[in-house]
Amino acid sequence: MYFDATYILVIIGALLSMWASARVNGTYRKYAAVRSRANISGAQAAQQILHGAGIYDVRIEHISGNLTDHYDPRSKVLRLSDSVYGSTSVAAIGVAAHECGHAIQDNVSYAPLKIRNSFVPVANIGTKAAFPIILLGLVFGSSYTLIQIGLICFALGTLFQLITLPVEFNASARAIDILGNTHMLSGDELSLTKKVLSAAAMTYVAAAAASILSLLRLLFLFGGRRRD
Repeated sequence: MYFDATYILVIIGALLSMWASARVNGTYRKYAAVRSRANISGAQAAQQILHGAGIYDVRIEHISGNLTDHYDPRSKVLRLSDSVYGSTSVAAIGVAAHECGHAIQDNVSYAPLKIRNSFVPVANIGTKAAFPIILLGLVFGSSYTLIQIGLICFALGTLFQLITLPVEFNASARAIDILGNTHMLSGDELSLTKKVLSAAAMTYVAAAAASILSLLRLLFLFGGRRRD
């Protein structure tokens, strides 16, 4: 039976993603049990941070799910999940502050965020089209052109993952600075929040690594094909 050694790359990527997901969930659960001394909810913290930054046109909404928090720059909505919106924990406040970091990036026209947002449609199309195009290339006599187009499409999705990293790191850095400067969290609470945001950042690092590994596998398999 033939064994494709390149599957090892996919397995490594999957393990990295599983590890990062388990770490962020475990870290969040641990510090979600630590109530902040300020005794304000994630939603209240977000409101204070936004107003403190002079942002009044962003709505805060409650969204279902666990750690499904995100900022939507198109509709100017900051959505906080069940575990963050009403929680007064240091973990919830940290996550809410991180999402506010994205709203602030949008407000000040932070260049990496603008690049990332403009790249979203291209990355979505590329990611969805990559494998069908490669498959068509194989069906039609190992068409070099179609396979290469498929590889480029997949590479666009990988590039998007890489572009996302500085945006996420910067949002967390802004969150920590704001929480510390406003004394919304005290020193020891801030250190716990940093652990939560660091664990969350690793999910993006793992996603980027997994995408790179998958791209390498595709290049090993198809990158050297030429038209007969």
